[in-house]
Amino acid sequence: MIHLRIVTPPEKTRQVEDRLAGDDAVCNVITLAGAARRPDGDVIMADVAREDASIVVGDVRRLGVGAQEGSIAIEHVDTSLGPDARRAMSSSLGEESDAVVWEEVQTRTSEEAQLSWSYLVFMVLAAALATCGLFTDNPILIVGAMVVSPDFGPLAGLCVGVVTRRRRLVGRSLAAVVVGFPVASAVAYVLSEVLLGTGVADKDFSVETSGLATFIATPDAYTFIIAFCAGAAGTLSLTTAKSGALIGVLISVTTIPAACDIGVSAATRDWSSMGGSAVQLAANIVTIVVAGSLTLYLQRRGYLRRREHHEGERGRVRATGTDRATTTPRAWLRSARRPRP
Repeated sequence: MIHLRIVTPPEKTRQVEDRLAGDDAVCNVITLAGAARRPDGDVIMADVAREDASIVVGDVRRLGVGAQEGSIAIEHVDTSLGPDARRAMSSSLGEESDAVVWEEVQTRTSEEAQLSWSYLVFMVLAAALATCGLFTDNPILIVGAMVVSPDFGPLAGLCVGVVTRRRRLVGRSLAAVVVGFPVASAVAYVLSEVLLGTGVADKDFSVETSGLATFIATPDAYTFIIAFCAGAAGTLSLTTAKSGALIGVLISVTTIPAACDIGVSAATRDWSSMGGSAVQLAANIVTIVVAGSLTLYLQRRGYLRRREHHEGERGRVRATGTDRATTTPRAWLRSARRPRP
């Protein structure tokens, strides 16, 4: 379940309470009058089924709370026991592990898509690992560089920004991508020159004779297939409860190795491999963004349809004056949902 902590002005407390208490997917509604400072107001806490968290938060924000005034904090509840919690989860359509809390997704991607010093440091470290992996033809180092690299955050931010039409998020994500990958290539070039100049790396090293480097510098149809699957899987891992799948996504794509192979190829004056790596990098980035945006769009469409049904049912309840205690906004779902044990 999802726990909500809402700070609301006193004049809107009753509206928020009625909204929460009148929803089948909500339970454990608690009001602490005058408990909040900065901003001053009342504190309302409630638990909501993950499947309907975004709908409930959206309704509260439409009351002006968390948008123009007050605040809403969203926390995950790992275990919730009791008949009320079971009823709240049973009233929601779908599976908890597949639900998307859109406010959480937007906040998370906004943080990970920023061009920050920590982002650049991780890109530098990933580039150094990948460069060493290319010179030693060591797949373990290449995999380590993929895991360390933070480049999937800005790519996910691009997808979220495009689908939700948030221009500022798109701009921040593009800035991180445009700066991050050239920095990685530059680090790889400088490190390659140092390794070759000091004799640590074989002066006769050639990308064409290295198995891993040759694979990275030779894009083909598999490039698009792998990147598309990785983009879709990465988006699902960020939007659902299956965040552990993200590690597999990071290992499956060759964005940071391709960026580093550009620098290595430039240092060894292998312009053909440099061009191939550039194509590999561009193909991966574009395909990941397309796949991620498509996946996010389909998830968003499902949420918007559910939102439309929710609004229609609330309108019907208001028009007929039905008692909220017997007909709640999401009662229509009960006939459509699969019974849970």
